[in-house]
Amino acid sequence: MDPKEGGTSLPASGISREDKLQDGSSAADAKVKRILDACGEVPDIEALVELATSIHGLVNDEVRRLAWPILLSVTPSTASEHRGHTAWCNLPSHKDEHQVQLDVDRSFIYYPKNESESQLERRKRELSAVITQVLRSYPLLSYFQGFHDIVQVFLLVLGVEDTAAAVSHLSLLRIRDFMLPSLSPSLAHLRLLPSILEAADAKLCQHLSQTQPFFALAATLTLYSHQVQEYGDIARLLDFLLAHGAVVSVYFFAVIVLSRREELFDIPADEPEMLHSVLSKLPKPLDLEALIAETMTLYTHFPPERLPFEAWAGISAFSVLKTTRGNFRQQSLNDGIDLFEKQVSQLRREQMLEHVRATLWRYRRPAGRIGLAIFVGMIAFWLRKSDSESHGAIALRRVWEHLRLNGRH
Repeated sequence: MDPKEGGTSLPASGISREDKLQDGSSAADAKVKRILDACGEVPDIEALVELATSIHGLVNDEVRRLAWPILLSVTPSTASEHRGHTAWCNLPSHKDEHQVQLDVDRSFIYYPKNESESQLERRKRELSAVITQVLRSYPLLSYFQGFHDIVQVFLLVLGVEDTAAAVSHLSLLRIRDFMLPSLSPSLAHLRLLPSILEAADAKLCQHLSQTQPFFALAATLTLYSHQVQEYGDIARLLDFLLAHGAVVSVYFFAVIVLSRREELFDIPADEPEMLHSVLSKLPKPLDLEALIAETMTLYTHFPPERLPFEAWAGISAFSVLKTTRGNFRQQSLNDGIDLFEKQVSQLRREQMLEHVRATLWRYRRPAGRIGLAIFVGMIAFWLRKSDSESHGAIALRRVWEHLRLNGRH
């Protein structure tokens, strides 16, 4: 909610305690106690990850309000800085605010249920304010359609006071690839999918080989919040995804594909449009607990480093796919900003390389040896300026070798 409007914000989810705890069983109560113990003054991250992954996840929203910020590495000081912060209202407008409002107007379609029109309108104002606060505070971020789907779940779970800090950490440290000024880092996530399928089921991978993995974009881009329509399901799924590195989301989609094996083989391989249509929609209902368990099994048996086609080697060292591997929870917002800037620099080098390639191809005949010499000089200059281990520098070196060899003829 815009602090200039005044008024009292709505409770976080509007879902009753009885609904969330289901039958209030002793097993649920015992698990809640274990989660609360793991969220102590010195959090037990390993235990919290295990509990968030195990059946029923973090159980209810009261527990999630403690656990999600810990899983996202939100420190008490960071939370305090964002809570009740109103200075963002005076910051320059973000370039994407118009699109934010268009998306916010389409929010809260499936949940929360049983709220009045005025309550939903207030939630939309709160959602708009949180997203705007994050974008104005970190103007380097590029908004993408579907970001509001993620943030609305956070808003319902955490409440308006604590959502901005959590979403800031999420944006810079967990879904940074999706908020860069180019779509290519997002597509890199999708390019892992065929490799995972090949490792798990080569026959199914071959059957889908004529279908590009763009069918997974909407789901992975929005952490499944755009397609999962039950609030309890998406909250539970986010328990799991926030407990693990970013690559696990791609493995989760691979498991969904594998679970539809028989259905997919009923569709001819030479009908990629039909396959794309089927795969772009999640099956209903989703057996989340079974899918999560299978995801962990697949991830353990075929970790990213062992995937075929050298898929993992092609991922940028600055991508969240790699920076959320291992002990990544020590990363700060400043670390996220630094990684963001490195990714942007890398993207610019790669775009320059593509421009050089395209220009070289366009003028390959009329330019002759003179043009070749100019391009060789240009590439030599870029090689000297670039990080010798960067993807852009490696690719430029390949072009250099190509030009050097062709220049002999």
